[in-house]
Amino acid sequence: MWEGIGVASYLLINFWWTRLQANKAAILAFTMNRVGALRGRISLTCLKLSNSGDTLKLMIPSYSRKAISGQSNYLGMVTSHKMNESEMGYRGSKSVLRRSTVKEQRVDGSWSNYLLSNSLLRCTLMGFERNYQIKVLSKQLNKTNFCTSAVATDALVQFTNLDPFFVTGFCDGEASFSIAISIDKRIKGRVVWVVKPSFQISLHSRDMKLLLQLQEFFACGSIVSKNNRSEGSFRVNSLHDLTNIIIPHFVNYPLLSQKAADFDLFKQIVNLINTKAHLTDGGLQQIINIRASMNLGLSDLQKSEFINYKPVPRPIINYTEIPNPHWIAGFTSAEGCFLVSISKSKNKIGHIIQLIFKISQHHRDKKLLELIAKYLNCGAVYSHSENAFVFTVGKLVDINNKIIPIFKAYQIQGIKQLDYQDFCEIATLIGAGEHLSPTGIAKIQLIKDRMNTKRKYPKV
Repeated sequence: MWEGIGVASYLLINFWWTRLQANKAAILAFTMNRVGALRGRISLTCLKLSNSGDTLKLMIPSYSRKAISGQSNYLGMVTSHKMNESEMGYRGSKSVLRRSTVKEQRVDGSWSNYLLSNSLLRCTLMGFERNYQIKVLSKQLNKTNFCTSAVATDALVQFTNLDPFFVTGFCDGEASFSIAISIDKRIKGRVVWVVKPSFQISLHSRDMKLLLQLQEFFACGSIVSKNNRSEGSFRVNSLHDLTNIIIPHFVNYPLLSQKAADFDLFKQIVNLINTKAHLTDGGLQQIINIRASMNLGLSDLQKSEFINYKPVPRPIINYTEIPNPHWIAGFTSAEGCFLVSISKSKNKIGHIIQLIFKISQHHRDKKLLELIAKYLNCGAVYSHSENAFVFTVGKLVDINNKIIPIFKAYQIQGIKQLDYQDFCEIATLIGAGEHLSPTGIAKIQLIKDRMNTKRKYPKV
């Protein structure tokens, strides 16, 4: 093969070939050394979670991240972690307990407002942008930071797991079942009506912790703030969740107020939607007829569009007894009121102290108030106004022997628990005879001045 090549040329080619082979060996040795060093650093810094020591599996370049980051980032250096879901284990995120707040070190990229004494920014490793709950990560800084006096103003409030009967009792007072029927404006050329069922509980933002408890109990729905953050709502709009979680709960633990009639009509409409009846003219008309008997009836727009509607008969609710004391606690947490009356008198002290427990309802639920009076075996039901009745307990012996004990055994939940505690404190002072002295009257007045609408809450 070397024929025709001079000796000088042969020596020159042989020299450079030898140098090339030597350089290849040197380059390979250098590369292996660097890879070994890099592997050592990766195993120490990247393949271990700092809070657990668990190994992360299969590190690969994240090309989606490279595309998002652009040329300013080191190309291909951002990594994501892939692993078999069945091999994940717990991937050990330690929890740090501080002031009854669990600080989760590995979660899902949003503000933690479940335990409300501190706002905790949460983060995790995620492989693809589409998996992020908040698409623009900087927007998580605008998440609402709710605050309740249960943590921020009074450590005496204790929250316990919610009993199903408590939840039903609370919903008898605060929940609503609604059916929104509107025109879908996205479809041009023809009128298409959209039927959207919804279950909702709205409370003042200071009771956000209780809303979170309700969300945890049902394990569905979402919580949103409105009215400039002064009010929060727990909502369930998913047809699947309404059908499989919300409706079965109230079938097993029935509502006792006239709201049970709205629930029964609500259930009928959800069943029609599940069978796709709302997509037909006949089915939509049937839904309109049912909706006309719910809550406040049809809107003016719906009446003008469905002029031939015929409201269906409203179900008759006729329960004869309170099924469980937890229902009383739930309904009182929603509708009850603990009051203290200090009025002037001609006695030696110059004042009369009276403790009052009451629950007010629309006149259509007068029978329910009578059932409560019968169950508690005290108090009476009075006409409060043309459209309202009130159940009232004012005798001190009934307050001490019936009202206070039942809510000690079956706890009031939410901010109203603070009023109950103050109510009990005043009852203790009266029992000790302190209401018979000016000093005792002054103590009771101070407690009264922080109850109900006079209680001060932090701004949210």
